[in-house]
Amino acid sequence: MSFFNNLKVDYSAGNIKDWTGRKTALENQYWYQNIQVSNIKNENFNDEIHIGLIGYSCDEGVRRNQGRVGAKKGPASVRNKLGKIPIHFNNRNIVDFGDIICVDNHLEDCQKALSKTISKLISNNVLPIAIGGGHDIAYANFSGIKDVLKNSTKNNIGIINFDAHFDLRTVETQPNSGTPFNQILSEYKDVSYFAIGIQQQSNTKELFEIATKNNVSYVSNFECEMFSEDLKNKLNSFIKTVDYLYITIDLDGFSSAFATGVSAPSPLGFSPNFVCKALEFLFESKKIISCDIAELNPAFDVDNNTANLAAKLLDFMVLNA
Repeated sequence: MSFFNNLKVDYSAGNIKDWTGRKTALENQYWYQNIQVSNIKNENFNDEIHIGLIGYSCDEGVRRNQGRVGAKKGPASVRNKLGKIPIHFNNRNIVDFGDIICVDNHLEDCQKALSKTISKLISNNVLPIAIGGGHDIAYANFSGIKDVLKNSTKNNIGIINFDAHFDLRTVETQPNSGTPFNQILSEYKDVSYFAIGIQQQSNTKELFEIATKNNVSYVSNFECEMFSEDLKNKLNSFIKTVDYLYITIDLDGFSSAFATGVSAPSPLGFSPNFVCKALEFLFESKKIISCDIAELNPAFDVDNNTANLAAKLLDFMVLNA
């Protein structure tokens, strides 16, 4: 039986041809010189791998949520920019495991395939960083984490979501990019949710009511002008209550001055500087078990600025992991 259990999904293994950059006679100057590639189906993890990249090439959830499709090309766009970034980290064995690719409208199978991949990476002490794709990536990533911890006594997961939206919509007919955290809170115990950057104009009153009912912690976009001591204290209190942290970044939480290439751009979002300071603080906890970056839509990107932002956020995660 195949690794993906005959799910209706395509898979493309990591390919070194996807990684290019400035030519140099010196070694280990850029990401493209440092990255390794592998096939998640065949990887036996005999060698120590610190971080595993996996693409989630899917925007079916965005389509179902009546958003702007195009995020399925996000992983390729991030690799294109990431390969050209100079490296400033040491002793990081990073492997690109390629892309899980949604076939037709089979979103749920694509999520199951990513979940299996996340589980395999964590089980082998690898930090996964998934690249989307729509924010339905969150349900898949979290499901993979919970699968690994199902027999552990330490299985309380805290979700930190950098986002303009709660993504707490109820599933009326089919799951989509706006339902992942409602699904998670409905299906799993021992989970806490903290949303950073919530915009009132991007969430209905019902979503605020759902957040209150489920004890969701959140700060508004107006509280994200700077990484304040008050926010540090709120996050510290949250971190103390959980065993692990799952970090997910929806690029539409950024101001459209920094991120035009997303499914739902907004001029009122936070800045890259704010998110980097918050990430640095969160990684200091040593509790992060998995990460992802969602909603990059190259079809609407301007001069690849949003792809460049996503790549540099990923690089920043690696620097702090």
